Amino acid sequence: MKLLVIIPVYNEAEFLLSCLESFENQTYDKITWVIVNDASTDKSPEIIQNFIKDKPNFQYLSLNHRSEHSPGAKVVRTFYSGLNTVDYSQYDAIAKLDADIILPPDYYKIMINTLKANSRVGMVGGLVYTKQNGVWAHEGVANKNHIRGAIKTYRRQCFEDIGGLRETLGWDNLDVLLSHMKGWEVRVIKDIWVKLLKPTAHVYKDTKAEKLGKYYYNIGLDYGLAFISSAKAAWIDKSVKNFFISYRTYVKMSVKKTKREITPEEIKFIRKFRWYETLQKIGL
Repeated sequence: MKLLVIIPVYNEAEFLLSCLESFENQTYDKITWVIVNDASTDKSPEIIQNFIKDKPNFQYLSLNHRSEHSPGAKVVRTFYSGLNTVDYSQYDAIAKLDADIILPPDYYKIMINTLKANSRVGMVGGLVYTKQNGVWAHEGVANKNHIRGAIKTYRRQCFEDIGGLRETLGWDNLDVLLSHMKGWEVRVIKDIWVKLLKPTAHVYKDTKAEKLGKYYYNIGLDYGLAFISSAKAAWIDKSVKNFFISYRTYVKMSVKKTKREITPEEIKFIRKFRWYETLQKIGL
């Protein structure tokens, strides 16, 4: 199986060389790498260009101007800038990979072997670990049954069936929900993990609750599901304030009928699926 890996990069100079070396050292050799520099203002472009010299399996695209920053949507636009430079119909699998990730040498070999072993698996990934108090541990931004956006690998047919990635906050959960809608399996390989060198938690710390509200709306939740999800997140954060921020944000967007990047049919499926999951968890 031929694999296409798209890597958006923005100001990753501090860790970039180590990450690129881990990419090059993959034991799976049928990989084309497309690195997209999203108008970085640090030394990322120089590091990339020096690294890819005499490496024909690495391609480089540099964007001159950053578009308006929009969490979720921005990285998807950068991803597509890279994807659109190649004929991805020639590949069997497509991966989106962040530039602050250290991969174990067999990472993509294991991902591809998983796709080969079961033709119904449409998306696969490992787990993301960060260094916490000197020890590498699972980053609890998402649970261990979710593939993080930093390390997604899609079977091309699944990628096409779900309509690709949506330019919205929550894209990396929408793709999972839509994969289920189209009958694909989503597989997390829990004993395979990558090192995230720039932890996620601190990036959106001050606006986390508001973004959660936007996320709940963007993925099509109804009022009840948004209420439950806001309450659960606030309980984990031990913050009543966060509950009100998240749920109020969701309600405002719902009242305004803010545009979603999903169809009414997709919303109907997502709500039914999420209610089923919620009721299953509480034994109903």
